[in-house]
Amino acid sequence: MEHNFTLISTIAFGFGIALVLGFIAERLRIPALVGYLLAGIIIGPSTPGFVGDKVIAEQLSELGVMLLMFGVGLHLSLGDLLAVKRIAIPGAVAQMGFATILGMLFGELWGWSDGEAFVFGLSLSCASTVVLIKALETRGILDTMNGRIAVGWLVVEDLATVLALVLMPPLAKLYIGDGAGDAHAASLLMKLGETLLYVAAFIALMLVVGRRVIPWLLWQVARTGSRELFTLAVIAVAIGIAYAAQMLFNVSFALGAFFAGMVMRESKLSHRAADESLPFRDAFSVLFFVSVGMLFEPMILVNAPIKTLVVVGIIVLGKSLIATVLVLVFRYPMNTALTVSASLAQIGEFSFILAAMSVSVGLMTEESRSLILAGALISIALNPLVFMTVNPVKEWLLKKFEFARKLERREEPCAQLPMSTDRKYLEGQVVLVGYGRVGQRIAKALEERNVPYVVAEQNRESVEDLRKQGKAAVYGDATDPAVLIQAHIVNAAILVVATSSPVDVRQMGEAARTLNPGIEIVVRSHNDEESRLLRGEGIGVIFNNEEELAKNMSNYVVERFRPVS
Repeated sequence: MEHNFTLISTIAFGFGIALVLGFIAERLRIPALVGYLLAGIIIGPSTPGFVGDKVIAEQLSELGVMLLMFGVGLHLSLGDLLAVKRIAIPGAVAQMGFATILGMLFGELWGWSDGEAFVFGLSLSCASTVVLIKALETRGILDTMNGRIAVGWLVVEDLATVLALVLMPPLAKLYIGDGAGDAHAASLLMKLGETLLYVAAFIALMLVVGRRVIPWLLWQVARTGSRELFTLAVIAVAIGIAYAAQMLFNVSFALGAFFAGMVMRESKLSHRAADESLPFRDAFSVLFFVSVGMLFEPMILVNAPIKTLVVVGIIVLGKSLIATVLVLVFRYPMNTALTVSASLAQIGEFSFILAAMSVSVGLMTEESRSLILAGALISIALNPLVFMTVNPVKEWLLKKFEFARKLERREEPCAQLPMSTDRKYLEGQVVLVGYGRVGQRIAKALEERNVPYVVAEQNRESVEDLRKQGKAAVYGDATDPAVLIQAHIVNAAILVVATSSPVDVRQMGEAARTLNPGIEIVVRSHNDEESRLLRGEGIGVIFNNEEELAKNMSNYVVERFRPVS
């Protein structure tokens, strides 16, 4: 009896070689994902030796994309995305437009048809969410404001790409032409309207039904006490909703899983769900990078080196410059502009899908698809290095160019309290850094006790909304002493830090103590190690999640306990 072990052999060779090359890459202080990409090239059809099954690898990598996007959704709420909508939506649309035009210009220069040049430019405009999340997680900035803006930006790009995928067949007929241009244009508009309706219906279903059903389901499974059953429930929900989104609503697997994670975040068991699914997300994300390597055709570097350099230049430099300018136009600081631009300096999964569909409908040739794959592989490998240049480039720009210093010093209306601010917010007040979930709960408790407070927040939209409600708030990064000064830290009674980064907490603590040596600092830590680190910095009032919860529960029981007489 003959057995076919294609799936097992592909996974075995893929994981095995990825492990070896990833380990070597880390020892050489190169990101492990470079090793994963090289592993894909080694087991791909373009190199001698074992050849993995590309179809199986692509499907396994699709699982990786789903699980990774599901994890992103677990960390981001709808409120987080809506909080950055004023920059993410127009910024992503404008950046995709400029990048598409740039790609089209070179496509026309190389003698390609209008349709091929358009799809080529569009494929270069959409960055990889998988690569972005890995980069942000590695640097510990996924949950920061810069991270939220970057993720929100890419979610908008993903939505736009979903529309492009659905519109590809009628678009091909319109460009290729068969004497029925008006009919194809009408078909294009109908497809656009149909797609928007499907996407809206899926999101509405998830927000109305999913927000109730999924947390309830998780709770019922958790009550059984079975860990493996809980893990199975989490994975089944993630993949099941992603599959249903694609089959029933024509929404991509990735976006379906993303919304599944956002809905599951409403459950009190979301942190456990994130922890239980983490090993699966990591394992399958490795297969994503391996599959990218398998698609790469190394001979394109020999046959078309100049075109390859142009493609990499558009992705790494062109998109980055466009994004930097757009973020600065929205009056965000240079660090945010450079972080977002580094996030977009690569392309990935949606570019591959766009290219594959374009070839299948006759809009694109194999040469242009190979160029896209080459640009993806090289830009993904370079992306960690691009992120490493963010701080040096910022310092260099500020040192060399007066216009950069002007941008940093430019007047920001939300960066200081209005002249009409009541005096109670200027002396003896609480300075609350961060207005996320924890910060909002603290603010509510302070309001209930009539304790005056000033919010320092990096999200300008949140600051604007707070001011519309008549609350005192300043915009900026509180690790900058100037922001604390605008929050009147000099005369404040207490500094409450509701952000998650221990590095930021230390910087804020040092700045606050310099400006107000007698101020009391209250922070939240996530574990005992963070608590010891912060206490070593002289911060004495620290709330550790599990420890403080246990203490509060014990105090409540002791106060309520009455011995039986």
